[in-house]
Amino acid sequence: MNKDSKCDAIEEMFPAPKLAALGLQHVLVMYAGAIAVPLIIGSALNLSKDQIAMLISADLFCCGIVTLIQCLGIWNIGARLPIMMGIGFTAVPPIIATGTDPDLGMPGVLGAVIASGVFTLLAAPYFSRWVRFFPAVVTGTVMLVIGLSLMRVGVNWAAGGQPMIKGPDGLIPNPAYGQPFALAVAAIVLVSILLMTRFLKGFLANLAVLFGIGIGFAIAVAFGKVDFQGVADASWVTVVTPFAFGMPVFDLWASVALCTVMIVMMIEATGQILAVGDMAGRTITEADLARGLRTDGIGNVIGGIFNTFTYTTYAQNVGLLQITGVMSRWAVAAGGIVLILLGCLPKIAFITASIPSYVVGGAAIVMFGMVSATGVKILSRVDFVANRRNLYIVAVSVGLAMIPVVADKIFAQLPEFIDRFFHSGVLVGTFSAVLLNLLFNGIPRREEVQSVLLGEGAVRHPG
Repeated sequence: MNKDSKCDAIEEMFPAPKLAALGLQHVLVMYAGAIAVPLIIGSALNLSKDQIAMLISADLFCCGIVTLIQCLGIWNIGARLPIMMGIGFTAVPPIIATGTDPDLGMPGVLGAVIASGVFTLLAAPYFSRWVRFFPAVVTGTVMLVIGLSLMRVGVNWAAGGQPMIKGPDGLIPNPAYGQPFALAVAAIVLVSILLMTRFLKGFLANLAVLFGIGIGFAIAVAFGKVDFQGVADASWVTVVTPFAFGMPVFDLWASVALCTVMIVMMIEATGQILAVGDMAGRTITEADLARGLRTDGIGNVIGGIFNTFTYTTYAQNVGLLQITGVMSRWAVAAGGIVLILLGCLPKIAFITASIPSYVVGGAAIVMFGMVSATGVKILSRVDFVANRRNLYIVAVSVGLAMIPVVADKIFAQLPEFIDRFFHSGVLVGTFSAVLLNLLFNGIPRREEVQSVLLGEGAVRHPG
């Protein structure tokens, strides 16, 4: 690597107490996003409370391991930069689509996660060549589609769960759906996050989502709406066990969907790695980038083995580096150790799993909306005036991606492999955007794409 004097900040070591405090600060910034994904997926797949608690423990445990790999490096994996790794929202729609398939369930999800990890490991060294197929008009469209696809999940959560639940004779209307109390608490959480984002400063503003969830949880506890069953019986310390849902099942279309999403996540990670390198005064080479992207891949493999999902760089922690000016990779690695310890404390996971869905739903509307907003922000750099054909790329791709969201049974009478492909709005939207961009704009030169990535370094959604 090419370095200047600033790069010493990456290797700066602090006394143990300060190191622990800096690491805990990074954990607090990313904690809400990290626990939200297993909560959302667990609820969408109708998992039991103890299974959701296990997902949360596994997630925190794997976040810590993958963060240590990214910061410290193992062989040719890990950028050795102060980058916190966490579970990302981007893959939630295809994960839910796979998990709700009765033939696949969680084993199918974990198989797809492992397959996407292997794909990412193999693709990382060649990614600089592939990224030309994902200019801003494509990545912006995909991010917009992902956020829109997630919003149905967030709204249902805010309303108190799914509109239909299992009854003795099949699906029946959920009597808890849309209850005024649930809607009121979700609204309070949403408003609290907005107000704290507006009036809090610096580090505290980064904790707005966590504070908002805490306020909603406190209200639910005060009104006796929280079931703490299982907390007392949970042990204080446990070991996260691999393959708790059984051996993974490898399904072609589920794997293709997640591999497609991983390309988008690698583009996000590329921007984050370049941004951190720029802040630290370090020139990021293609070898550095490949090592950083391989961490996403090995994170997915580890996640699939330990019953959790896909991993990527966390944008809010990159923002924390900018706020504090502390660029030490050892401080972020200390955060990884804190996460591993939290993952081995099941009582904390059970308390987190006790948070009612409408509490997280209020926060989810913000977080999922931010994913779409990031897509809009990326699209703002696209020329829609001189090249009006870009409008068709966005319009058609978003339209096609929304079909399974608004009418999930529309392709049920077609051959199974077609139904499986079109069942994932993210997969359809991504393929449409890539193909339409090739049709209207051709293949951009590699130099053009590299300059775009360098310019997009800090433009990413929260987790």
